[in-house]
This record gives sequence, C-alpha cells and structure tokens, in this order.
Amino acid sequence: MSLKPKVALSQDFLLQLAKLPVNVHTKVMKWAILFQTDPKSPSINYENINGARDPNLKSVRLDKDWRGIVFKPNTGDVYVLLYVDHHDDAYRWAENRKLNINPVTGAMQMVMVESVVQQIEVTAADTAPQSTSTSTQALFATLSDRELMSIGVPEESLASVRSIAAEEQLDALQATLPLEAYEGLFLVAAGDTVSQVLNTRETRVDKTIDTSDFAAALATPESQSRFVVVNDDETMLAIMNAPLEQWRVFLHPTQHKLASGDRSGPVRVLGGAGTGKTVLAMHRAKWLAENRTGTGQKVLFTTFTKNLAADIEQNLRTLCSSEAMSKMEVRNLDAWVNAFMRGRKLEHRIVYDRKQDAALQAWQAALAVKDSKQDLPDNFYEQELEQVVLAQGITTLDQYRTARRTGRGVVLSRAKRDAVWPVFEEYRGQLASRKLKEVDDAYREVADLLSSAPESNAPYSAIVVDETQDFGPQALRLLRAMIPRRANDLFFVGDGHQRIYSRNKATMNKCGVDIRGRSKKLYLNYRTTDEIRRQAVALLEGVEVDDLDDGQDETKRYRSVSHGPAPVVLDVKGMEGAGQEALSFVKQWTASQADDHPLTFCVIASSEKNREALSSVLQAAGLRCVTVSAQNNHTDAREVVHMSTMHRAKGLEFDCVVVVTPASYLGHPEETATQRKLLYVALTRAKRGAALLKVV
Repeated sequence: MSLKPKVALSQDFLLQLAKLPVNVHTKVMKWAILFQTDPKSPSINYENINGARDPNLKSVRLDKDWRGIVFKPNTGDVYVLLYVDHHDDAYRWAENRKLNINPVTGAMQMVMVESVVQQIEVTAADTAPQSTSTSTQALFATLSDRELMSIGVPEESLASVRSIAAEEQLDALQATLPLEAYEGLFLVAAGDTVSQVLNTRETRVDKTIDTSDFAAALATPESQSRFVVVNDDETMLAIMNAPLEQWRVFLHPTQHKLASGDRSGPVRVLGGAGTGKTVLAMHRAKWLAENRTGTGQKVLFTTFTKNLAADIEQNLRTLCSSEAMSKMEVRNLDAWVNAFMRGRKLEHRIVYDRKQDAALQAWQAALAVKDSKQDLPDNFYEQELEQVVLAQGITTLDQYRTARRTGRGVVLSRAKRDAVWPVFEEYRGQLASRKLKEVDDAYREVADLLSSAPESNAPYSAIVVDETQDFGPQALRLLRAMIPRRANDLFFVGDGHQRIYSRNKATMNKCGVDIRGRSKKLYLNYRTTDEIRRQAVALLEGVEVDDLDDGQDETKRYRSVSHGPAPVVLDVKGMEGAGQEALSFVKQWTASQADDHPLTFCVIASSEKNREALSSVLQAAGLRCVTVSAQNNHTDAREVVHMSTMHRAKGLEFDCVVVVTPASYLGHPEETATQRKLLYVALTRAKRGAALLKVV
C-alpha cells in the first residue's frame, strides 16, 4: 500500500490568501481541500511556467483569472502550495524563485534567483564613506561557503552575501534571504562566531544531506518556520480559516527548538519586545501538556497580571486541542496564591496597595512608633520595607542586622538598625490584627508551607512563567517551591527592558533557580518595525538593564524583520495639544489604509486622568473611543481608537500607537529608569506606525 503524498502550505501562500477577496478566498479553500485529499488527481491540471527557473514549480488553474503556484517535483511525494494571485502576477512571482534544500542544514528554502548584486552595489555606493583608500572589507570575507550555508544562507545567495560590506547592505538583502540566514548574518556581524550561532540554535551541521529528499527537509525546524504539513481536511480548514494568526502555525527555528524537547532543569529565555517570548511560552506549554503531562497533572502557565493571564488563556484555546487545554491551568500568580490560601483556610487578605484604608491605617500606626532621634523621613521606612525587609524575606531583628542593603544610599549601623526595626515589626502586627498580609510575606509563607510538604505540589508536571522580569525575589522563591526539581520543571521568559511592576530586581540563582547552561535569547522582533524599535531602544540609553540573573542585558543584537516610517516625535502643549496631534496622526494613517483591512489604533497615556482627557478630544472630533481596562482589553473591536494607560497596554499590540508622556519621564536616565521602561513598553505596542508626544 503506497503512502499518501505529503501536502504542505507555505507561509507566503497563507499570507497571500489573507489578502484575497472573500469570493476568491472561498474558491481557493474548496480547491485546496480537494488538492489535500489527492494532489495526484487527474482533475488537477499542472501547467509548466514559461521562463521559470525551477521546473518543479507548476501553475494550477483556480478559475479564469486566478492561479495557484505549486511545487510538484518529478520524483517523490511532496506537494507544496506556494502562492496564489491573479494569472500574470502569479507567473511573475514564480519565474525567479526556486525551492531548494540547503546542502548543509537540510532545510527547505525558497530562493529568489534574480541577481541582487546590482542592488547591493547601489546600496554600497550610497552608504560608503567618501575616501580614496581601497574598497571596504566585506563583512563575511573570512567565512567559508560551508560556514555561510550552515547559518542558513542558500547556495544561490553566496555571491550576494559575500559582496556585503556594511550592515545597511545586509538589511537591503533581507527580503531575499531565509529568516535564519538573515539572523545568523547579523549576529556574526555583531561579533558572534558561527559556532556560537549554531550552539544557540542547537543546530547540527555534521549530517550528510540528500538534497532531493524534500520529505526529510520538511521535518527540519527551519523548514517548519515557513512550511506546515497538512494531513487531513480538518487541519487544512483550521489553518486556512485563521490565516492572519501566523504564530499559531509558524515558529522561528530557535523558538521551535526551545518549545519542544526535554530540558534537564529550569530554562530562561530573554528577548526584547516583539521577539515572540509569549508565543514561545504558549507553544512550550502546549508541548509539555501533550508530551510530558500524565493523568491527574497539569502544566501551570502563570504571569504577573490578571488581564495578561486572561489573554494568554484565550490564545491557548485557539492553539491547543481541548485535550491539551484540559491539562493546563492558566492563572496569574497573585490569584494562585489567593486560591491556595483559601484552600488552606488561611483567612488573611493580601495587601496590594498600602494606601488603601486598612493597610494605610496599619502603616500609619507603625510610623507612630519610629524613633524620632533617627531623623529619617517616612518614605525611607517604606522603601526599606519594600527593598530590604520584604524582598529578602526578613522576619527577625537578627536577620535585619546582617541584611544586605545595596543601593539604599543611607548607611545604617547596628544601633540604627535596632532603632528602625520596631516600625516593621509593628506594621506586620497591625496587619495581622486586621487579617491582612503583605504580598511578599504571603509568597514567602506559602513557599515555606510547600517546602515543608513536598507532596502538596505534585499536581504540576511543569510551570511556564511569562513576564518574569516583573516578579520579585519572593515570587521566584515561591515558583521554585511549587514544583520539585526535575527535568522540564520551570520555563521562564522575560525582558529586563520591560520591568514596570516589580520594585525589587530578582536574581534567579539567588532565589534557588539554577539556569546555568539553559539560558537562551531571542533576537528577531516580529511585531515592530526596525525604525520604531530603534526609537524605543534610544529611550533606554543610559538605563542599566539586567538579564534577570545578576548580569547585564544588551540590545545591539536585536533586529526587526520589517521596516516602515520613522516614529513622529513632537513636543506638545498640554493634553489639548496632544489630543489634536493624536487626532491628526490617526486621520493620516486611516487615509492610507486599505478598505478591507482597517488598521487598529491605540492612544496610550501615563495616567487614567490623561487618558480620559485625550479621549474627550478625540470623541469631540467624531472618533469612537473604547477604554482598555482590567476587565476587557477590547482588542477585537474594529474602527475604533483604543485608549489605554501605559501599564494596561502591556502585552497588547496595535497597527499604530500614539504615546503621550509628560516631558519629565525623559529626565536623567538614572532618575527616570522606570518611566523610560514604561515608554519603551508603550512604544513597542506598535506594529507599523508610532508617535511619541512629549507634553511640555
């Protein structure tokens, strides 16, 4: 009995499908189902394409105006839907493309055969400095052909890559290269070795490759970042009915490898905004649920805020089967702790805001016992409580006497610590009398309970953690206590550039989370254009950014895969002026949008008060505005302007974003680090267009 041929869809096919008129989309869907069922059917009339560089690319007739481009080799049973368009446009697309197998990596690659050398030479002439010296050294002159191909460069592109002498030329060539090749080249240009790139990717290049075996090539992570095999009608329909949700189907090779397979212990993945950290975390949770979660166990997916957890759960339901979802629990950590305490009949409520009634009374009562001889301001005690006592889990005077106070500024002798301590002791006593508990104390006590009763944390096969940078030391210690040390236990994703909640930087190793040898980074930004990314990164110049484990992170290796106009940066007078500029921005982008694909907009302010003031200006001009809240982010609403605070915009994305900020947020970097990170988060919500309005 012969095996059924393999049928695959390319990412280009799905992207093009999403642009088709509804009536054509329906016609293509019906044809694709028949094609998937039997690509060898006599009813499919494969036609050769005159002038095509690849004889395996064939045209198929969808109707009198529309054509599909299909890969149909002379030998083997692999068929790939590559593209769909009007008759002439489809042929033009196919003429200069070849579907090849990289002889070193074994990946299937769509190669543009047309020469790009002339384009590179023009770029070089535009960017080269005026000099009478000899020509500029090529960036990749020292690499062999095999080394270049090992990082993803197609054999046909070697000459073009070898002509590159500046990073601007590499960017000009980007559209003609597979994504892994572009990433590998810019990492090498930034100083990495080929071995470092391959080690990070976990890519082996020591195998003998059969460049005619397309079935084997389809199985590589590199191929699966742009081609998806469909085995039945149900899979075909599911993918083609949601063509814009590309993250559900295609993962970058690095993401693919990190999402699957066993890990010997905790893993930490860093990545700037838009690099797909949350997508990776969701695919990792899916793989763990499907492959490493037994009966009676679940994968816990946790993050910092309630609304982010709700968004992630909704997205997981579109990604996972009902069986996989039954093995998952999605909950932000505060909600998990509250549920645990209720389950243990612990009656204390957690304090999230010390300025609220009962907690404020407790704090004021504590300040009443401070030693007036110390001449320390009230805010000193609050900061000492947060940054030293709660962060380090200090519960006794003896512990406080020897506690590290790095970065606190004020030096405290032993006698002064003895004089300060009663305030913290009184505060905890006042909270206890009101059946209240600081959140860090709640984390610490729950972690102690779990550590003393290991059997109580058996229900979880693994824990996946998003937005790790916003968790403080006690939260990380709790997460470590929630699951026994074993393979695949903890998977963290995060970005120190986006720390906007946690007041206390946590070091994973000091919190019992050992990530040695299991630390990875994502470099490619899929959401934001490089112009917007550069503007956002510039806001953090002079701000120290950590790697979540007592090291420093850097941004020079991050790149975006898309380009667009530079963000608008303006000084404006008051909220009225900001509102008028936001209105102008929205109108300009609206005028440029295609009717069948309306753009999404969000205006992001520093406070609820400013958000409402801006909303009033826009609504007075006839625009419909909806507010992003903790209860509903409304991102499915169309032909509206979303209104959000900077904190609430975390985790969301829109085509175009206007960020309105007080000019004070851009003061000295050391003094405004948190505010600048907020601006970084807000600006990187934009996919295509952005404006930064500074209120003076």
